[in-house]
Amino acid sequence: AHTTAALIGVSHTLLSKSGGYLRNDVLPPWSLLDNMPSWERGVVIELRDSVRALRNDFSREQTQSAEDRDLAQADAQFHFDDSHWMLPATEEEFAAGTEALRRYLHRLHTSGSEQARFFVRADNLNFYLATVGKRLGAYAQQLSGNVLGPSAGTRGAEQGAGAEFTRTPWKDVDNVFYEARGYAWALLHTLRGIERDFGNVIEAKAADGALEQIIRKLEETQATVRSPLILNTSGFGLLTNHSLVMASYMSRANAALIELRQLIAEG
Repeated sequence: AHTTAALIGVSHTLLSKSGGYLRNDVLPPWSLLDNMPSWERGVVIELRDSVRALRNDFSREQTQSAEDRDLAQADAQFHFDDSHWMLPATEEEFAAGTEALRRYLHRLHTSGSEQARFFVRADNLNFYLATVGKRLGAYAQQLSGNVLGPSAGTRGAEQGAGAEFTRTPWKDVDNVFYEARGYAWALLHTLRGIERDFGNVIEAKAADGALEQIIRKLEETQATVRSPLILNTSGFGLLTNHSLVMASYMSRANAALIELRQLIAEG
């Protein structure tokens, strides 16, 4: 129930924050803003992953069991185009998805044939954490690509090791930063809900320390950005590189998540 309530809260903030939902605005000055729409994109990605995990894993006892009707609707609504302006607007679809989550949450607390189910199992949690790990790894890679570029020696070493370095275009540097920040914010709330719902499972696997470390690193990604610009200098330049700092937090959270998954699977 706490995980579902967290997702409802995240969705409510996405739609009802000061200024409303901006990603689908087509008129200036709102259409000229990109930091908040990028943050919203990250939140939407995490919402979609978590709602789909609710639909496919947390609410089903086994693969052949029937899926929950409200979660099926919520999953479809949140996968609507996140930049659609009207007929229907994205806000309307996401609001309908939020209401479907509320119905599911209400049925979790009712009894009888209409009662919803939420199965607290280690395998269900591990399936979801696998998706989270891929997201964190991808964001860490994109953020690392925001650096002005590796030296010639570094490039040669990477190519020799078979690594691939993808440079993030300069105009997308702040967009990637704020999208990762939005994803981390939404994930932070979801994991706090999971910490309460799956507390017994996590404690039995002696994995509570790893989860606390993930949450702590995600909290650090939400520190106030005091610079008016997202700076993008070289690794040891005169000015800071906000993307590298964010990439460091994401990578550490992902490392702790790998440990958490191993403990859950083998502990």
